[in-house]
Amino acid sequence: MAESAREFFESLPGRADASKVSGMNNSYLFDIADAGMWLVTVEDGVVSVREGEGEADATISASDENFRRILSGEQNATAAYMSGKLKIKGDMGLAMKLQKVIG
Repeated sequence: MAESAREFFESLPGRADASKVSGMNNSYLFDIADAGMWLVTVEDGVVSVREGEGEADATISASDENFRRILSGEQNATAAYMSGKLKIKGDMGLAMKLQKVIG
């Protein structure tokens, strides 16, 4: 199975492609059941992550198992959303841009 949620979020700032997120200024709160919460902020090509709650443009919720399956490619994020395995609150358009950040 894919890396843990913690490993994913800790390594995200170094993996994000600045050219893909240039011009984006958004925040995302990930609420991963049984793993934790992480606030991901994108400010014009710079991705930062901090553990814990916070104000965000969009909140993404999933179980740890489903989040890992999405990360590993075993589960399609859109299909997970349609089947209720992935929940999104807030700005749906911004949530769709997430592929640029985590892709």
